Amino acid sequence: MSLCAECFHQGEHAGHDYNMFRSQAGGACDCGDGNVMREAGFCKRHRMKSSSNVPCVPKDLLMMSELVLPQFIFSLIQYLREGYNEPGMFEFASLDLPSEKDLHRILQMLEPHVSFLEDLTKMGGAMRSVLTQVLTNQQFYKDLSSGVGENACAKKSHEKYLIALKGSGLAFPEDKLACGMQEQASGTSTLAIQGLAGATTSGQGESSDEEDQDGSQGVGKRKRVKLSSSTKDQSIMDVLKHKCFLEELLFWTIKYEFPQKMVTFLLNMLPDQDYKIAFTKTFVQHYAFIMKTLKKSHESDTMSNRIVHISVQLFSNEELARQVTEECQLLDIMVTVLLYMMESCLIKSELQDEENSLHVVVNCGEALLKNNTYWPLVSDFINILSHQSVAKKFLEDHSLLVTWMNFVSFFQGMNLNKRELNEHVEFESQTYYAAFAAELEACAQPMWGLLSHCKVRETQEYTRNVVRYCLEALQDWFDAINFVDEPAPNQVTFHLPLHRYYAMFLSKAVKCQELDLDSILPDQEMLMKLMIHPLQIQASLSEIHSNMWVRNGLQIKGQAMTYVQSHFCNSMIDPDIYLLQVCASRLDPDYFISSVFERFKVVDLLTMASQHQNTVLDSEHERSMLEGALTFLVILLSLRLHLGMTDDEILRAEMVAQLCMNDRTHSSLLDLIPENPNPKSGIVPGSLSFESMLSAVADFKAPVFEPGGSMQQGMYTPKADIWDKEFDPVMVILRTVYRRDVQSAMDRYTAFLKQSGKFPGNPWPPYKKRTLLHPSYKGLMKLLHCKTLHIVLFTLLYKILMDHQNLSEHVLCMVLYLIELGLEDSQEQESDEEDSVGEHERCHDSWFPSSNLVSNMRHFINYVRVRVPETAPEVKREPPASTSSDGLASSQSPRRSKSLQRENSGTAQVFSLVAERRKKFQEIINRNSSEASQVVRPKTSMKWSAPGATPQLTTAILEIKESILSLLIKLHHKLSGKQNSYYPPWFDDMEVLIQPEIPKYSHGDGMTAVERILLKAAVQSRLNKRIIEEICRKVTPPVPPKKISPAEKKTLDKEERRQKARERQQKLLAEFASRQKSFMETAMDVELPDADIAMEIATSEQHVSEAVYDCVICGQSGPSTEDRPTGLVVLLQASSVLGQCRNSTEPKKLPTSEEEQIYPSDTCAAVHDVRLTTLQRYFKDSSCLQAVSIGWEGGVYVQTCGHTLHIDCHKSYMESLRNDQVLQGFSVDKGEFTCPLCRQFANSVLPCYPGNNVERSLLQCHSNKSMQDLIKEVEELQEQLGTFPVSISSETNLSKEMESVMKDIKSTTQKKYTDYSKTPGSPDNDFLFMYSVARTNLELELVHRGGNLCLGGANTAGKRSCLNQLFHVLAMHMRLYSIDSAYNPWRKLTQLMQDRNSQMSSEELPEVPVLYRDVSSLLLIQILTMPQPLCKEHFTCIVKVLFTLLYTQALVAFSVKCSAEDRVAWKNSGALKKNTSNGEKSWEVLLSHVISELSKGKMFEEGETEELAMVSSSVWTPDSIEGYLQQFCLPFLRITCLLQHHLFGGELPSCQEDEEFTVLANCLGLLSSFQSPHQFTSASCLDWPVPAFNMISQWCLELASFADRHAEQVKVLLVQEPKWDLPCLLQLPENYNTIFQYYHRKTCTVCTKVPKDPAVCLVCGTFVCLKGLCCKQQSYCECVLHSQNCGAGTGIFLLINASVIIIIRGHRFCLWGSVYLDAHGEEDRDLRRGKPLYICKERYKVLEQQWVSHTFDHINKRWGPHYNGL
Repeated sequence: MSLCAECFHQGEHAGHDYNMFRSQAGGACDCGDGNVMREAGFCKRHRMKSSSNVPCVPKDLLMMSELVLPQFIFSLIQYLREGYNEPGMFEFASLDLPSEKDLHRILQMLEPHVSFLEDLTKMGGAMRSVLTQVLTNQQFYKDLSSGVGENACAKKSHEKYLIALKGSGLAFPEDKLACGMQEQASGTSTLAIQGLAGATTSGQGESSDEEDQDGSQGVGKRKRVKLSSSTKDQSIMDVLKHKCFLEELLFWTIKYEFPQKMVTFLLNMLPDQDYKIAFTKTFVQHYAFIMKTLKKSHESDTMSNRIVHISVQLFSNEELARQVTEECQLLDIMVTVLLYMMESCLIKSELQDEENSLHVVVNCGEALLKNNTYWPLVSDFINILSHQSVAKKFLEDHSLLVTWMNFVSFFQGMNLNKRELNEHVEFESQTYYAAFAAELEACAQPMWGLLSHCKVRETQEYTRNVVRYCLEALQDWFDAINFVDEPAPNQVTFHLPLHRYYAMFLSKAVKCQELDLDSILPDQEMLMKLMIHPLQIQASLSEIHSNMWVRNGLQIKGQAMTYVQSHFCNSMIDPDIYLLQVCASRLDPDYFISSVFERFKVVDLLTMASQHQNTVLDSEHERSMLEGALTFLVILLSLRLHLGMTDDEILRAEMVAQLCMNDRTHSSLLDLIPENPNPKSGIVPGSLSFESMLSAVADFKAPVFEPGGSMQQGMYTPKADIWDKEFDPVMVILRTVYRRDVQSAMDRYTAFLKQSGKFPGNPWPPYKKRTLLHPSYKGLMKLLHCKTLHIVLFTLLYKILMDHQNLSEHVLCMVLYLIELGLEDSQEQESDEEDSVGEHERCHDSWFPSSNLVSNMRHFINYVRVRVPETAPEVKREPPASTSSDGLASSQSPRRSKSLQRENSGTAQVFSLVAERRKKFQEIINRNSSEASQVVRPKTSMKWSAPGATPQLTTAILEIKESILSLLIKLHHKLSGKQNSYYPPWFDDMEVLIQPEIPKYSHGDGMTAVERILLKAAVQSRLNKRIIEEICRKVTPPVPPKKISPAEKKTLDKEERRQKARERQQKLLAEFASRQKSFMETAMDVELPDADIAMEIATSEQHVSEAVYDCVICGQSGPSTEDRPTGLVVLLQASSVLGQCRNSTEPKKLPTSEEEQIYPSDTCAAVHDVRLTTLQRYFKDSSCLQAVSIGWEGGVYVQTCGHTLHIDCHKSYMESLRNDQVLQGFSVDKGEFTCPLCRQFANSVLPCYPGNNVERSLLQCHSNKSMQDLIKEVEELQEQLGTFPVSISSETNLSKEMESVMKDIKSTTQKKYTDYSKTPGSPDNDFLFMYSVARTNLELELVHRGGNLCLGGANTAGKRSCLNQLFHVLAMHMRLYSIDSAYNPWRKLTQLMQDRNSQMSSEELPEVPVLYRDVSSLLLIQILTMPQPLCKEHFTCIVKVLFTLLYTQALVAFSVKCSAEDRVAWKNSGALKKNTSNGEKSWEVLLSHVISELSKGKMFEEGETEELAMVSSSVWTPDSIEGYLQQFCLPFLRITCLLQHHLFGGELPSCQEDEEFTVLANCLGLLSSFQSPHQFTSASCLDWPVPAFNMISQWCLELASFADRHAEQVKVLLVQEPKWDLPCLLQLPENYNTIFQYYHRKTCTVCTKVPKDPAVCLVCGTFVCLKGLCCKQQSYCECVLHSQNCGAGTGIFLLINASVIIIIRGHRFCLWGSVYLDAHGEEDRDLRRGKPLYICKERYKVLEQQWVSHTFDHINKRWGPHYNGL
């Protein structure tokens, strides 16, 4: 059921499971259709409709349309007829199809016609019913289009129509020959049958088409299969008679390959019920024609989608499907059409008997299969089979079933693989994709559809039908490929759909329909044949994993994986194993077991001798093939998927197996658990049963973000008791696609046991108790109690104990598993035991006395006769006297009598096993039919006796004297490495025998497993218990020491060498780890309480005079010198993060409606920009450029990973990168590289200034110079321009590098962010830019610290900062620019000036008044124009002077803020205290002075604006004023403190927020003595260089004179109280749908179109077209352009249609991930799953954090170039 978005949002769907998808080709909404959904689910609009009575439409209203429409539709049809030129209209004319261009042209021309019809359908029900009438009225059609009349044009058009019909291979029975129609039809059919290779057409064009396809095949290979072509079949394929417009319209729609507009029109008409029925019938009538067109189409994908869009609407409706099935033979048509379609690509099967095979299979290399062209037809078939009424008709119709089995047999044995034995295959074919898809879609899906209707007893008949025809088809197949009893060697096909149909219907019959299994099973011979091919697949899987098929290339591994993969396993490996289980339960167990070992080619390995010869297997493959055989037996015997588990148990087992391999997301779990046989227990995926099961077995782990940058999804992980009780290694092995997943499951199991303290060592896979077998399959357990298996187990235990080669722990594990399975199932009674002893006497010449494992376990075997190579150690022994009785001759020469053969039925040697198997097969065949015995080919039976004749084999007799029990006890000793380690537990506690299920034994290693088995054996039989006790009493002889052969010695040496290499490696790694420790501290953002990075780099010992640096390239340590400077690895990036601060604490929201819009006027960048522009209007340009800082937008941020390298080393490193072409996402030409040590992204090197630490500590000592002296010194130092410790005149390497890094810094940002001067290129610009770089870095560090310095200490931002080195570079360049001493702001701050206003000419703009200047900028200018390194006392002096200015600015700002009355009051109260001793340090006095000075000008004369009036309504108390002043000064104090910290080291103190001012002031030395907070005032920090009142008067005078000229601007330009909030991204809505609905249809403001890929900027909310050529400007697409304008090269965009975020950084971009997750914590990239998505606040926080801290480059690893195309 699908609804359009509108109906969905108007309906009530809370709590429902739904997913949203974007329909590519339109579709019909089911809302309002009572057949599809209940009325309660209708939306508001449709609910109203259904309830009210709709009035009739007046007749005359529709008259016009009734007259016009027939003509209009006919004209449309005529256009379509005209436009189509049928190929091959004349004999041997050009045979190319009409070009797509021509068709496209016609369709473009007809666009308005079809759009008009489409608009009519939208007018509602009345109009649709008129259209239906016109389209279906046969009279209209006859009158207008038959071409009978006089009209020449109509005639010509009719002729074209007939030609088109003919060309399509369709006959048009003439009206006058209506009576002879049958004749005509059969005539056509004969013509079609003569056509070539199953071509179903008589047209020239088609045949030639077919021929071309065949040509490539080689004529001989292709074999035509003739269908039973009854007239009915042919008429389905070839006859079309159009009786109304609708039919011909559909015909042309198909001819033109389903143009989108036409499809939409035809679908829009569907709400009309009459039309729906008529259209469905028409569609069915044209079904064969659709198939032919589809086969020839070039655009089969698009066409397929459009066909399915129509058919899914028609066939999903059960009522309609049933009606069409009854009236139009829908099932016949579909099956026939499918059969015909596949017929066109059949080739001869090469399976088994290449020459004489009569079987044909589809050729998977053909386009038909490769491109899934058959998909729409199969999908329709599956769709109609989902309706019970239709499926019943299908299952009852015998001829249909026969045809269908015929169809399925085309896939039986397709895509045959032949093992390459000599050299690697040249061309790896990828046809297996097509083969697996075809079997799944064309065979398995319809099978599951049919099975879903066979659930109850009443449907038994259907199952009998299917099984019957399936067996017939299988029998035909065996005959066709000439199969007798041996599969051809080195061949495998994974495709046996007939076997699988048979298996699944058997399973259903027993599980749901209570049928007697034996009643539907064939005879023994057929069962033997049935088991061969599935068994061959299991053995081949093992061969493929043992690398025996390696020469066939990777694709064969791909097949082995696909066969068990989650979408295929339930239709492939599960039915195969089930079929083998059924065969095993009904065949002779010895025969079955020996078949298995023979198929796996390991029979030769199963000998007691220490050496053997394997005639069919290389020794390196023996171990893994033996493991494969045993694992297969374990799976076969312990899997209960179809043998008695309920649906819920199956679901639980599947879920546990998947979760044990790895933690899984909800969607991947849904995907990994096979959908059938139980569609997640009866309901669709996501059903309650799935959810409740999931919560029962797993815990949810919420999504987290790892420090490395990878984002985790929400995961489910198994609960502890699942590991404890339900972990089932067998199920895990069955379901793993990659072998590593089995290991992963075991590792997780081991970790659980360690963590929970259940078992410390390396555990073995635990043994899990099995579900009870369904009674029908009880025979399966005979396998565990057959002598052949017991001999194999005994032999393997013995070999493992004796350390024979090619045996592994896995083999032992599986052997023990099989023994345990046998014990669990054993039904031996105590009373039998005595008899069995007697039987033992009689049956002395056989290995084991009975066929029960429990009694056979205690049976001692003394001697065994084996065939060994003469070189083997066993040969030298003399045969003891008693051999003849106990020993066992295992070489069976053909002359031996039958009776002997029968006695030795359980020999462990290859010849006996195989001879036994042959004999059984032979007996059955003889019993079944006399002629079959002649068919047995002697050559194959000879094959096995041949090795017996080889001369180097000889017979030897081994003394064994062991039983399975004694071998197990010795194994226990061997595993524990101690003698007599096994001590029967019942000696201590008899309880264990009564309740053997002891948790102690459930987890553990091999020893635990042996103990568990011995305990079970003892519990099951008293005799066993006694024998175990006896064995334990004897002292066990030591295990024979291992003789080391030269080959093994070699491997031992190898091991030793490896061990040593490993130790060396560990050593190196440890060394490397310690080297990297420092890097980890800096790069991975680990908070460490260290001082700043510069301090870290310099060595801490004070007595070393120079800082020492390690070069990470050459590894040398040393100081940075002028000739060989060292540099810090840095990343320079332009940043606009600061500019995004807003002065509101409320974060901005992303607009999701037209009303919500974002205006950038309140951002920090905008405010600063406006301020600078205003200043430039009224004041002198050069002075304006020193009154502010820039860099709020496009400022350059410098960060380092903390590693240093020699600059010359760096240059050679860059050269090597340039030559190395394999670059990962960065551009060496742009100077980008990764740090050689930590691989962090970088693009420049910042030279380290040759400085010494001693100097640094000296600079911090306090001298007692007076303030005045210091001020003088500062001024003098500023005058000494160009005098560096490094003289610039002699160009040194260091100064060159400093210049080059300065160039890098400049080129990092765009020109528009550096050029603010009115005269371009003026030096003032550079001056401004350089000190602003310092400002940007300080401000950003402050932001990273959370906007204040309360935390103190060094933090991660400090770690990445390299301000100290940066300062040296900037200072060196700043001092190249002279500041005219007359204009030096320092003078204005520290001296009283003469009145210069009078001299100033009126034309020249004045300088910026001091009170308008930004104090932090002044600080940087002062410090950077001083010679470096700076003296601490000079720094403090500058800070003190600037603080006086800042404080005055605060007072001025306050005076403007308060109301006129307040001003008068404060002016008077302060004046009273003016003459007190501490007047200059009291804010009241100073404020009153400021107010009186400013009152002289026109400052306060302007009428109070509304805004100010509102502010002033609050009452100011002395405390609130003090608070205001402190807040005003804090930003400056923070910046200054940070600067001091970087220049002079020293800790930043931490404090509470309310103490921040005091602590910082103290830290900067502004407080002479530390005062207690409650009596502290900010004014006490003031230290005036000249009398305060005179200074203030001078500053205020500048403002007053400005106010005289531009009164309106005075207040605007005052430095306002700067209260910026921290930068943050836009706030996103909770539900993603809110964003999607608003933006995915929104038009772009630039190009006014709806973008194909809309995106929205998360920084400013701008809507952009991603990759849109429409908005491209100078080769830059819109996203890239926006990232430059909005983020100076960094852009964060949310892609609306994909829900993911992309980051653009300069010329690179990366997919960041999604911040919207579904209810299970998963992303839904590209909205493929369509689940509702909700914001994940943690992830969004991380994104914001990375943006603010500029760490995108470091954390996200997958970058690529975008070439300006985003």
